[in-house]
Amino acid sequence: MRLRSSSIVLVLALCSGVALAQTPPASPPPADPAPAQTAPAQAAPAQATPAAPAKPEAAPASPAPEAAPAAPAPETPAQNQPPATAQPAPASPAPASPATPAPAQPSASTTLFPNPSDASGVEEGVLTAKPAAVLSGTSTWDEAFVNLKNAVAKLDGELKKAGIAPAGRPIAIFIDTDDNGFKYEAMIPVAQVPEGKTELTPEIKFGKTPEGKALRFVHKDAYDEIDGTYETITAYLDIKEIVAKDAFIEEYVSNFTDAQDTDFEVNIYVQPK
Repeated sequence: MRLRSSSIVLVLALCSGVALAQTPPASPPPADPAPAQTAPAQAAPAQATPAAPAKPEAAPASPAPEAAPAAPAPETPAQNQPPATAQPAPASPAPASPATPAPAQPSASTTLFPNPSDASGVEEGVLTAKPAAVLSGTSTWDEAFVNLKNAVAKLDGELKKAGIAPAGRPIAIFIDTDDNGFKYEAMIPVAQVPEGKTELTPEIKFGKTPEGKALRFVHKDAYDEIDGTYETITAYLDIKEIVAKDAFIEEYVSNFTDAQDTDFEVNIYVQPK
């Protein structure tokens, strides 16, 4: 870990989307039947013997009374009658506007920058200050992993006792370094500080995470190999002629296991002056 201290010192030096259906016309009423005609009776033929007087002709039958006219058919709409105006359907009520969703609350897995699309690249962005529980401490470089792991565990335990949920990943700010070791502030972001509170315990205070422009570098390897990532950062700042603030930030994306865990992921933030 001595190599990292030299790298850090060098970093700090370099940085100081409807029609109606038609009804056929009614059939005309049937024609009145013709009056029945009765033929006159014929006279009997003459006899050789003195004929009896002929019978008078039968009176013609009275004509049958005319049939009563048929009852008029019920009126139907005339073929050429214009269709009735359709009544407009009642207007449907406009759908209620959807309620505006509440903004998503940060979870314990939220990082200061969104997850990188390319872990091997350097990303620029702006850090937004968040309330946090803060524990200060010192450490040698050889004991850095163990002391930072213990500091994060203490913060997490006290937050659970107080019923306060983490709202981001643990952070360590290296505020002073030399060849022997460093001073740090370990932090866990929270959604909100309890009203009227300035500390969680006498040892753990409430503060806020860093804010402002920053460059993010990603280290994904054993923590004991993080010196190599700091050498890359030093070279990048030198080439770009970037002057950085006298502090750097480590954000622990992975949970602490041991210093040899090759899947351990850390976001390292450098803030230009």
